[in-house]
Amino acid sequence: MTESKDEWIKKRAYALWEEDGYPTGKDAAHWEQATKERAIMEKTAPAALDVKPKAKRAAAPKRSVANGAVPPAAAVKRTAKKAPTAKA
Repeated sequence: MTESKDEWIKKRAYALWEEDGYPTGKDAAHWEQATKERAIMEKTAPAALDVKPKAKRAAAPKRSVANGAVPPAAAVKRTAKKAPTAKA
């Protein structure tokens, strides 16, 4: 997870405040609710909180066209045909 625990709680408390219709004076209740949700989330899904970046795929080997080899069809650039324009 890229954000800290406090940052997550702050964003969740704000979302709860919005969902509740922007009431005045309930900030402590929203913060407490967000803190409880975070604690439950940490207990039930600890692996979900420590997300690591996925490994990158290995790049395909580059093929040389210089030796007369035919490039794969995907490597050939194709240009789109333009529709004729009407002259006024």
